[in-house]
This record gives sequence, C-alpha cells and structure tokens, in this order.
Amino acid sequence: MTALAAQAAELGIDLEFVDGHGKRRTVPEHALRRLVAALQPTEAAAESRGALLWRRGRTHRLDVPELAVRREWRLFSGADEIAHGAGGPVLEIPADAPLGIHRLATRRGSRQGTPLIVAPETAYQLDPAADRIWVLAVQLYAVRSHRNWGHGDFTDLVHLVRLASEIGAAGIGLNPLHALFDDRPEQASPYSPNSRLFLNILYIDPEAIPEFPGIGAAALAGDIELLRATELVDYDGVAAVKGKALRLAYQTFRNGSDPQRQAAFEAFRAERGEALSRFAAFEVLRRRFLRVWWEWPQTWRRPTPAKIKSLRKDAAEEIGYYEFVQWIADEQLSACRAAARRLGLPVGLYVDLAVGVEPGGADAWGAQESIITQVEVGAPPDQLNTAGQAWGLAAFNPRALEDTAFAPFVELLHAAMRHAGAIRLDHVLGLNRLYLIPFGCQPQDGAYVRYPLEAMLAVVALQSVRHRCLVIGEDLGTVPEELRGILADWGIWSYLVMLFERRDDGRFRPPEEYRRNALVTFSTHDLPTFEGWRTGHDLKVKRALGHDPGETDEDRARAHWLLGEALGQSRISPDRRWTLIDIVRFLARTPSRLLVVQIEDILGLADQPNVPGTMHEHPNWRRRLPVALEDLPAHEELRAVAAVLAEEHRTQGAASSR
Repeated sequence: MTALAAQAAELGIDLEFVDGHGKRRTVPEHALRRLVAALQPTEAAAESRGALLWRRGRTHRLDVPELAVRREWRLFSGADEIAHGAGGPVLEIPADAPLGIHRLATRRGSRQGTPLIVAPETAYQLDPAADRIWVLAVQLYAVRSHRNWGHGDFTDLVHLVRLASEIGAAGIGLNPLHALFDDRPEQASPYSPNSRLFLNILYIDPEAIPEFPGIGAAALAGDIELLRATELVDYDGVAAVKGKALRLAYQTFRNGSDPQRQAAFEAFRAERGEALSRFAAFEVLRRRFLRVWWEWPQTWRRPTPAKIKSLRKDAAEEIGYYEFVQWIADEQLSACRAAARRLGLPVGLYVDLAVGVEPGGADAWGAQESIITQVEVGAPPDQLNTAGQAWGLAAFNPRALEDTAFAPFVELLHAAMRHAGAIRLDHVLGLNRLYLIPFGCQPQDGAYVRYPLEAMLAVVALQSVRHRCLVIGEDLGTVPEELRGILADWGIWSYLVMLFERRDDGRFRPPEEYRRNALVTFSTHDLPTFEGWRTGHDLKVKRALGHDPGETDEDRARAHWLLGEALGQSRISPDRRWTLIDIVRFLARTPSRLLVVQIEDILGLADQPNVPGTMHEHPNWRRRLPVALEDLPAHEELRAVAAVLAEEHRTQGAASSR
C-alpha cells in the first residue's frame, strides 16, 4: 500500500467502490490527493481515538486501553465531574449517568479526554396512542391564500395546522425551511441552504409583526396584489416587498417598542449565541465584498468572536437587522408549533433536514473546522445518471466531528428539532458514508468517505429524546439491508415510497409487507405526482427537456396494469379504474404507523415540485397551488381523502403533540 493509500484508509476514504452499473471503480490518484488534503484533521483530531458509546440497556462494559496503564478515570459533563472510578482496561459507568455527550479523562489533573456518549436505547418513538396516523404534506412556499404576499408564510402554516386538526390529520409535512440567500431569491431550492441553523425569512408574515406599520403605510398594496395573482412564485418580487416591510419593522423596533419585546429579542440573541452572531456577520460581509467568502480579504476569511465583535462596532445596525429577522421568523414558527400543541396533534410539524449546505454559505464559512468546503456531495454513475451527480453541497468532516465531540452535529439537530414533532433526514445513508467529489474533478472521480455511524446515530437518538421528536431516515435507493437494520435498531423510521415498493418482477408489494415503524407515501417532491404518473405527464416533461426518464411508455403501461392487479388483490379496486382514493386506501391498510398524503395529489396536479437534474430550464420550487388556502376546507377531494382515512382508522390518536 502506498503512503497516499494508507493516508486515505486512515481518513476513512474507500479506494474502490461499485457504481450503479455494477462497475468496480478505483478512485483516481489526483482526486484521492485532493480528498486526503481536504479531510486532513487538526493536530488535536489526529491524536484523538474517536468517541466511546454507552447505550442504556445495551452497553454494560467498555474496553478502554488507556485504563490498562492509568487505571483511574473521571467523567465530565462540561466542567462538572459526574462520575469517577478506577480499574481497567474495562470501564463500567454508573447506571444513572445522565444522557449526554461527556468527556472521559484518564490523565491525572486533566478535564480533557475522549468523548463518551451516554445515549438512550432508541430515538423517540411517538406516543403509543399515535399508532395509525397521517400527515398532509405541503410545499409551504407554494401555498396560495387571499392574504399572503405571493409566497406561503407562517401564518398560512398556522391555518394549515388548524385544517389538519379538522380533517383528522396528525400534522403538516413541510419542505426544508432553511435560510437561503434572500438577495439571490431566484436560487430557490430549499435543499441548497445558506444555513441549516436558521430560517428562510421569506416565510415571515410581515403583517403579523407588531412593529410593522401596515401595507398602506408601507405603500406596498399594488405590488402585493400583483404577486398574489402570479401562477409561479415571483421570488424577486416577494423578496423586494418583504425586504422593505422587514426593514420598516426593524426601524420601528429600534426606535423603541414594548420593553417585553425588547427583552424577548435579547433572550433570543442570548439563546442562539455565537451561531446567530456569525450568521448575521456573514450576511453583512457577503454584501460588503460581493464575492464568495474564500475570496474575501484575508482578515475576514475565517471568523473569530473577536473579529465579529469588532464588526458589530462598525455595523451594529446591519448585524442587528439580520438577528431581528431571524428572531421574527423563529417567533412565528414557534406560534405554529404552539397551535399544534393546543390542538393536540400527535406530530404537529414534520420538517425536512437537507443533507448538506451551500459551500459558499454562512454555515460553511462559520464552521470551517467541521465542514469540508473543498469538496461536494454527490453520487456515482448509475442507470439514470450515467456521468454521476454533483449536488453542490458541502458536508461535515467526520474526523472533525469526533474531535469536537459532535458539537456541530448537535447544534444542527437542535435547530431542526426545536419546533418539530418529526424530522426527515435527507439521504440518511450519509450517516454511514457519503460520496464526495473534490472541486475541479468530475462526478465519476469521487470516492466514498465513511462516517462514525453508531456514534452519529447515538447523537441523533439523544437529541430526538430530548426534543421528543420522531426521526425518519430517507433510505431510498441502494441501501444495504444491514444498514436499514441498524437504523431500525436505533429507532430511526424507514421512508417507504409506494412507487419503489415493488418486487424484482415489478409487482407492487401488498400492504402487509410494509414495515411498521415507517412513513409511507405514494411519491415525493422529486418524483411524479399521482396525476403525473397516471397520465405519463412526467415522462413527457423529461423527454421535452432532453432527459432520459429511465422508463418507456410500455414500462409505465405495465406498471399501471400491475398497480391495478395489486389493488384488486387487496379488494380495493377490482375493475382497474383506480383513483387517488384507492391509492390512499391501499396505503392506509399498511401497518406503517405514519402515512403522508401530498397536497399536489389531492389537487390533481400533473407537475411535480422538482425535476432532478434541472435548474433554469424548468420551474422547480416555483409552482403555486391552484386552490386558495381559504377554499381547502371545502375541497371535495380533500374531504374524500380524510373520509377514507377515517374509515381505515387512520386518526390523530389520543397523543398530544410536542
């Protein structure tokens, strides 16, 4: 083995892999060198031995080689010693040791040491009463209402939560709400965030801000009426009017408002701490320098608390504005969660967590020690993407996570779960390994990099229990069954899409073959809607764009026939004239505890929210719903879906929401 290969192996880089065609590929040397350079640990990380894991109910003894020499140990939670002992090399910690990420010190007089995760046996599993429930899934930006400004907002979400309660749903499923780039609003994909720690301010309802002087005083009435009438979201227009409204609200707030409001803002700033300061500073600096952050003046390429403090002296009003709008967004999303709690919804808000961040964004700039900014996440060549895929997203450095006792991962999960009753981990395979492509290399020249799976699952379970938040792992595609078993053992639910739940001969699996601890749905935002799939509209769209849909008209016709067969065998639709109601009834009969129905399917929309592999050539993440929110409660198909789910005993259950 060469020195380069040995370095790569030490860093968890697989030198070879099998792509989606079944072809064995060797990572090219030029790409391997760049990956090794990008993943090089800090000096402290190089000396660490990774994290130890103590799982309640499962772990009874740990082998710690250092104890064979030093024998004495102390366990610290922050600055506090919570346990100590002697003897080795076997460690036995007290059964009442608190859940958390602690430090095991074996050097006399030292409070530093190896991270030791005391984890619950599994992630949070919902109240047992919430056994057969369903959620209405909505792309929040797409919501049309008589009062919003051409883009769905958090007041719309409060009304959706109330609608969920009225129709027997357990909550509302949402696209990622992560902060994007509000000065580049047409860069609209919620899966390419500026920051996963903060919120997209376009979801703010300005009229719900106490300090907003009103549409008339802001002279925005004409612009808002135009935005309400558009078929697609006019992101530039929405960002312009909301930006003006938020600036006016901030000026009113700065000029003196209710002392309770001032105190609430200061409490939010204290709670979000350095992360909020860094994010606000980044928003100021990127507008000042108008370039990607690694091309900024050297002084500002890497943030420190001292630098941000000095910037605050120079740009206090601007930094305050970006902190203010994040407070408002958090406050309004919190009101949505509170509404769900009052109504007793078992899930409340079910939100998506993107797999990575924009390399030129706030998270990457603010956490350069833990996020790999010289590579992007992607996928190797497969049947649908013969050249492989590069997603333009940066990911965590696995060695840096271990060195920091997973603090950045904890911070991310806290941000995702703080208002949610359930989250979906996009591309959950990434907890085990990610396909990473160095900048300047082709997608087929990437490599798989391994992550500390068990430790990361322990952190997920720990945060899930702390927040009483269900975790669903998006495990679509080629995922080893042993990994699915590990995820299930940790209480991470599967994500079952009916379009993919088929046997080797193409036949649809019957309801009884679906897993119990799982979310089940017909399709996703990246796949055809029910109407699109039924009519073959998705195939036509992809061909018109010059994309191979990976399926012929004959393949689709056979899939239709097989679906009719499956529905007939389940005694749902014997005459093969199946409808969405038949699909919903089929999925309702699975043992899977959580069912998701997409609003696009209920409204009979042929176009899906996103066509993967396209950007400017297709209006992804822009289509507005054709029915106003105010008209949804009386919508015939929505009422029919709710009725059939009630017939199949899919109800809210007796559990109260978080």
